[in-house]
Amino acid sequence: MKYNILHFSDTHNKHREFIVPNNIDIAIFSGDCSNPMDPYKNETEVRDFIKWYGSLDIKYKIFVAGNHDSSIEKRLISKFDFAAEGIIYLENDFTEIEGIKIWGSPITPTFGNWSFMKNRSKLHDLWQTIPEDTDIIVVHGPPQGVLDLSFNRENQLEYCGCKALTKRVKQIEPKYCMFGHIHNGDNVINTGTRTFVDHKTIYSNATCITDRQFHKGLTSFGNVFEYER
Repeated sequence: MKYNILHFSDTHNKHREFIVPNNIDIAIFSGDCSNPMDPYKNETEVRDFIKWYGSLDIKYKIFVAGNHDSSIEKRLISKFDFAAEGIIYLENDFTEIEGIKIWGSPITPTFGNWSFMKNRSKLHDLWQTIPEDTDIIVVHGPPQGVLDLSFNRENQLEYCGCKALTKRVKQIEPKYCMFGHIHNGDNVINTGTRTFVDHKTIYSNATCITDRQFHKGLTSFGNVFEYER
């Protein structure tokens, strides 16, 4: 069987500008559907995303939260709100769709005072809970060294993904590792896919917004894959 999978991420309240491809069987969202740090302001944006996402003519829809989705972290919005619109919400857990095992987590290394973050030293234990037979890993933040170039506080480029996640993905070798969080920026392109010769995993960064250009709206529309099993 073949399934068309849409992976997209980081729409930051611009989701109604998103151009949805035809003939998608599974949609996977990697977090940051919203913007405000204040969870009560954030809630309005997340609920609008849920309504929009649920309305899409796609059989299976998966959602993983991101560091900007504060109303979800504060439990103003629950997985039942997603389920009511036909959306599968994953938080350090997995689901199986048509025999495809998909594990999702919103957790990223601590940076600032946003949501769903942990100290880098504590992330190894979390990633070890990913089942060995996982087909698709969906996270908000990238593994280190893969489509994760960004400027640090000293305005220097660095690979800012999670090293422990890189190690775990290489151990499991899922068919796909999907994420967002690190946007395109000035002279830096992160959105897209990447493979490596030493393992079979396809990496997908599906961010839809460019840093410091939120006023321009969406600048990409995710990545589409044909999954065969």
